[in-house]
Amino acid sequence: MNIKSLLLGSAAALIAVSGARAADAVTVAEPEPAEYVKICDVYGSGYFYIPGTETCLRIGGYVRYDIGVGDVGSFDGARSFDHQDGDDQATFYKNARFTLKTWTGQETELGTLKTYTETRFNFGNRNNYGQFTTSDGIVNLQGNPAFNKGVSLNFAWIQLGGLRVGKDESAFNTFIGYAGNVIQDTIVPYGDFDTNVVQYYFDAGNGFSAVVSLEEGSGVVGTIDSYVPHVVGGVKYTQGWGAITGVVAYDANYEEVAGKVRLDVTVNDAISLFGMFGYGSDGDLNVVHPVVGGVRQGIDANGRGFYKQWGGNWAWWAGGTYKFNEKTSFNLQVSGDDDKNYGLAANVAYDIVPGFTVTAEVDWDHFGHFDDGTFYGNWTNANKKNSVGGLLRFQRSF
Repeated sequence: MNIKSLLLGSAAALIAVSGARAADAVTVAEPEPAEYVKICDVYGSGYFYIPGTETCLRIGGYVRYDIGVGDVGSFDGARSFDHQDGDDQATFYKNARFTLKTWTGQETELGTLKTYTETRFNFGNRNNYGQFTTSDGIVNLQGNPAFNKGVSLNFAWIQLGGLRVGKDESAFNTFIGYAGNVIQDTIVPYGDFDTNVVQYYFDAGNGFSAVVSLEEGSGVVGTIDSYVPHVVGGVKYTQGWGAITGVVAYDANYEEVAGKVRLDVTVNDAISLFGMFGYGSDGDLNVVHPVVGGVRQGIDANGRGFYKQWGGNWAWWAGGTYKFNEKTSFNLQVSGDDDKNYGLAANVAYDIVPGFTVTAEVDWDHFGHFDDGTFYGNWTNANKKNSVGGLLRFQRSF
């Protein structure tokens, strides 16, 4: 038998076997059609539909790097100890932050169902003085070390129509607006921020809007001590020229009231201005509780509550923004309070490319009672009457 005959015989045998087993051939299933992510433009750019749902999701955030110099009281500076000889000396204040944000939206028969979350991660040293510990009578210098500062949940709320519940910032600030487009806008504070809320927002559609917010507060002084919540109410009238806003807050812990009024004016496409005035009662905020049996019979607020956080009864803030062009703006804020504290902050913000902004700011703090002390304490932790500093911020938003 030659090779040719052998190959022909093998081929015939294979064909016969294949025909005998044709009935047992495996059928390959058709692949499932690919489900691509669909763009959702109902709530603005950046949203997409979560596959298999009617919910739109957007993911964003920013990466930020701050470099500060100057006095601690300006909120920009830091101090530490020399590693070799222990001398107290100035150093940079630096902080890197990664912020993750999410938004969701879905239309329902009861209105738009929305959520918003914001989580922040920080690394750096502190806007503070050199630290130390004491052990067995020996002072051990720690300096001002950089470290992972932990994670903060800044926002986590659900909103259906006008009803919002969850973690937010107080309507005492969010509804009336923050004190300008500067970085250090709390040299004279205008109210605390972090709180859980049960809140209702109403928009009449003709420029009038209002809010009522039941709030938990935060911190030792601010967190409510019973089932009675803090209460914030506000009204606003907005038109093309600007807005007039007023908010009033009831502090359930100390049974005091604070309020702010604000005027925003849009002069033209380049210039916008604002002025804000705050007033608060401080009777029980000023109480120094007695000590009985070694226990203080109450929590002292030292004149600064969750809402009336400024020194004395009244305070003011004013400023504005001038846009040189689409990329560059100048921002200014000045402030003062009844306790003779004053602040000034000014910066220039420049968009190098879309989404990447560099801001250079200078800040000044005047601690009016540095020489003689004050019941309201040292808000900015200043070590001199006039503190000056500067901050350079790089921020990539996405």
